[in-house]
Amino acid sequence: MHPALLPGGHHGDGPPTRPELPPSAPVVIIGGGVMGASAAFHLAEAGVGGVLLLERGRLAAGSSGKPIGGVRAQFSDPLNIDIAARSLRAYRGFRERVGTGIGLDRAGYLFLLTRPDDAAAFERAVALQNTMGLPNRMVGPAEAGRLCRYAAAPGLLCAAYSPEDGHARPVRVVEGYARAAERAGAAVRTGCTVTGIGTEGGRVAEVHTTAGTVRTGAVVCAAGAWSAGIGAMAGVELPVRPLRRQIAFTRPMRPRPPRIPFTIDFASSAYFHNSDDGMLFGMSDPRQEEGFDTSYSEEWLAPFRGVLRERAPELAGLPVAGGWAGLYETTPDHNALIGADDRVGGFLYATGFSGHGFLQAPAVGEIVRDLFLGRTPPVDIAPLTAARFTSGAQPRPEAAIV
Repeated sequence: MHPALLPGGHHGDGPPTRPELPPSAPVVIIGGGVMGASAAFHLAEAGVGGVLLLERGRLAAGSSGKPIGGVRAQFSDPLNIDIAARSLRAYRGFRERVGTGIGLDRAGYLFLLTRPDDAAAFERAVALQNTMGLPNRMVGPAEAGRLCRYAAAPGLLCAAYSPEDGHARPVRVVEGYARAAERAGAAVRTGCTVTGIGTEGGRVAEVHTTAGTVRTGAVVCAAGAWSAGIGAMAGVELPVRPLRRQIAFTRPMRPRPPRIPFTIDFASSAYFHNSDDGMLFGMSDPRQEEGFDTSYSEEWLAPFRGVLRERAPELAGLPVAGGWAGLYETTPDHNALIGADDRVGGFLYATGFSGHGFLQAPAVGEIVRDLFLGRTPPVDIAPLTAARFTSGAQPRPEAAIV
């Protein structure tokens, strides 16, 4: 998310206003996206008084503003499965715990597999997921076609299906967490950029902003694609780079399309799923260069339609009514950075999720809460600390990603 401050009560649409900042806070969270909002909620819920969440623009102004976010536990390594499964359970109970509906649609996830090596890798991953209590399974081309009527069989070897996964509305999640955090005593401030982080004696001591300075003993960097710059303010290296990703929406379809899983052609990364009365399209463009460009273009649609002509021909010719561009916060191994810096005391970070931030946010909020409180987190996040890139540790296995 943008490194920024948000004025209390200004959520969703509407311009941010000039915030008034408290002189001090026990912890300052930088970034008003899903990760920062989750951290604020879990800290405030745990009784931490005076939590301060800061955002440069509006809540969900960055990557969390995308219209629909996938939620799944279909990964290939135990740590990512554990974090994602915890988060999926939290999303199912979001209304009861947080007090907001998030449009959760448990339509499932369906990875279409056309290469033998991919099929073998997914078989191993599904076997691992089953040992961890997930009801995921491999299916043949015929069943894949029954699950998703648009999936074409030619060239399709098999598919991996997770019936309990699906998608939800990220903006509702961000606003729900933020409002619940405020009810529990947190302050949410928009509309003011963080300009520096001061340290004293090797520890975080203050956060400088365009609205003033806040004394604090702890910072949580949840600034998404902008996290490298926030880390540099405190002398912390966070290897996070921005990469543009785009999606498009079709016009409303008549008759309304059937409910289908979130369907992905794994070889190409092209995906599609229901979106209101139409479909949402997306694909990773291998030609995309790193950078902060968030302008929308339709150049990627030509190769995307080429994939659909093979994998979902009924959808290949559908006109689009517009689209959206946002930023992935990528790391060298496509795994998150979660932890506390071992050189600058009080500097915590939750960033670099490489497209998985929304689906992992509830569990990561719990982890940040426990790191701040000095408690043992619910999962061992030692393999996800930024130190793995400088300590000579083995790189993290790359999860199955879109």
